[in-house]
Amino acid sequence: MKRNLLSIIILALLVVNIVLSAIMMVSVTSASRKTAALVSDISALVGLEINGLPASSASANAVTMADTAVYDIADEMTIPLKNDEDGTAHYAVGNVSLSLNMNHEDYATYNEETLALSEGIIKDIIFSVMGEYTVDEARSNSSQIKSEMLEEIQEKFDSEVIYSVSFNFLYS
Repeated sequence: MKRNLLSIIILALLVVNIVLSAIMMVSVTSASRKTAALVSDISALVGLEINGLPASSASANAVTMADTAVYDIADEMTIPLKNDEDGTAHYAVGNVSLSLNMNHEDYATYNEETLALSEGIIKDIIFSVMGEYTVDEARSNSSQIKSEMLEEIQEKFDSEVIYSVSFNFLYS
């Protein structure tokens, strides 16, 4: 009799274990689906693709060096950066270069000579973008800063003849 009672208790615990395992699997699976959906939404907002780089960066790499003209901003720039949390002022000192696609249809309009006349506008964009960052942010987010500069310059000139921004800054 005691063996049968012990077998019934073990069987009852086994059934409870199976039921709790099933409940846990259902809750973990739904949470996993929600997490996967969240990651997909965030990557779509950021512009990442599962199979490599976004299409916009792939098109920028399509321009060969033979088809590239480089325009260097004439003067070395000293840009005041956003103050740190403690209020310390920092500066970025360096040079900026723009890469132009010589095969682009707007190259005749926006070539090196034209950009020399518009250098003040370009400097203003560079100052405004760099000025939004602290020294630590500027050091760690150079690719983001370059893409923001490029986007604003392309928007200002209403052309994608300028396809890349390069800079070399020292931070103090």
